[in-house]
Amino acid sequence: MALAVIIVAVIYVLPIINSNWWPYKKINLGLDLQGGMHLVLEVDAEKAVESTIEQIIYEFRRVLRKERIRQVGMEQVESAKIRITINDQNSIDKFETILNLEYKDLRLLSKSTDDGVYTIVLDLPDKETEHIKKLAAEQALETIRNRIDQFGVSEPDIRRQGESRILIQLPGIKDTERAKELIGKTALLEFKLLDETHDLNAALEGKTPPGSEVLYQVKEDPETRRVIKTPYLVKKRALLTGAYLTEARVEIDSQYNEPYVSIKFDKKGARIFSRITEENVKKRLAIVLDKSVYSAPVIQEKISGGQARITGNFDTEEARDLAIVLRAGALPAPVEIIEERTVGPSLGSDSIRKGVISMGIGGLLVILFMIFYYKGSGLIADLALILNIVLIAAGLAGFQATLTLPGIAGIILTIGMAVDANVLIFERIREEMDLGKTPRAAVYAGYDRATLTILDANVTTLIAALVLFQFGTGPVKGFAVTLSIGVISSLFTALILTRSIFDFFLIKRKIRRLSI
Repeated sequence: MALAVIIVAVIYVLPIINSNWWPYKKINLGLDLQGGMHLVLEVDAEKAVESTIEQIIYEFRRVLRKERIRQVGMEQVESAKIRITINDQNSIDKFETILNLEYKDLRLLSKSTDDGVYTIVLDLPDKETEHIKKLAAEQALETIRNRIDQFGVSEPDIRRQGESRILIQLPGIKDTERAKELIGKTALLEFKLLDETHDLNAALEGKTPPGSEVLYQVKEDPETRRVIKTPYLVKKRALLTGAYLTEARVEIDSQYNEPYVSIKFDKKGARIFSRITEENVKKRLAIVLDKSVYSAPVIQEKISGGQARITGNFDTEEARDLAIVLRAGALPAPVEIIEERTVGPSLGSDSIRKGVISMGIGGLLVILFMIFYYKGSGLIADLALILNIVLIAAGLAGFQATLTLPGIAGIILTIGMAVDANVLIFERIREEMDLGKTPRAAVYAGYDRATLTILDANVTTLIAALVLFQFGTGPVKGFAVTLSIGVISSLFTALILTRSIFDFFLIKRKIRRLSI
């Protein structure tokens, strides 16, 4: 069994020496060893609350229209409050009935009547507001993680930091600007009708009609490299959003040989899109992403099947990134980069060099001490120590774990622990030999006496390492991984491997004298 374990370990270590050898797996290096990017993002959770209020107002108005309640003014004030005014007594009674039945979760802040005008101010309870903020941070974390996974970064470190911050470490990333744009893009996809009944020029002068807004299409002239901004007057209300997306992929237009993003909706989204196109034939539908118009085609006919395309003079890389963010979903709230740090590969290589040097010096001193103090048995312990390092490297490669600078410290620590186990065994063997036992009997008794002590010491260390892995983050988790693998491998080499070597010499070679 020991030989089989060693063979498998060597196979997994080979790619570290030459990546062209099977199984083509190398140890992943952390940010501190291979360089990369470190970001801290702040989730604007207040925007998530504002979006919730906007949705409530939209649903409120829909219910009021359904119940034929007129003469109701409704607006969002102070970002997270709703002010409602009604000047018809009959409408007031109907409104209060709906409010008590359908929107009892809203909190009443004020209520007044002045000259027959009924005014009420509502907002969300503090508990609900905190829940929305917490959910926004969690959703942002998952969305960013999905984007980075599709981006293809090996072993990224993504985690919450406090209530609304997200820590991101991307080892080995080269194009940092592209990564930042991909991570920070809100990716709110909306389909909105153009407002073709009002004057665009008047809106540009500040006379924007209620229910509409001015958005821009930004393009770069391929010849002059000038940025051209084309304004559009669009309805504020989104007829369809990217929440119904099931697929987004890059395709090439056969006619113009340009990439575009093909999108597909789920069944509900397909029905909505079909209804929108059927009801608005010959009207222009703007495809809006993060308040920027990508295209505004004329609806020629009803579109069934739930498929559409987004064009915008993309290059292949831009189209791919757009498809990634659409597949991963929109961020529930905007994020802001509040801390950015780039770790160069030279610093990482210097850390590796110093870590290897310290491990080499420590290992060499231990090897010399064991040979000097335990003679021939010390050589067996040294062989076990070398194989222990091989097993740790194989474990890191096999599990595709990430090696960090604290992880190297964990390897150095396990070198001492592996030797400590052999010291306990050898001292027990010496005691048995002092009692006059034969080498074979002394070895068996020494292992039997030392095994329980070694297990106790290593199992307690392993428990501590598992706790660090469970609750630790970043480098702490990396230290826990190498320590755990090191503890398990040192138990194997000390209790199984070295005993097998002793059995070989005592039973097969039948030696009469033990060098210890």
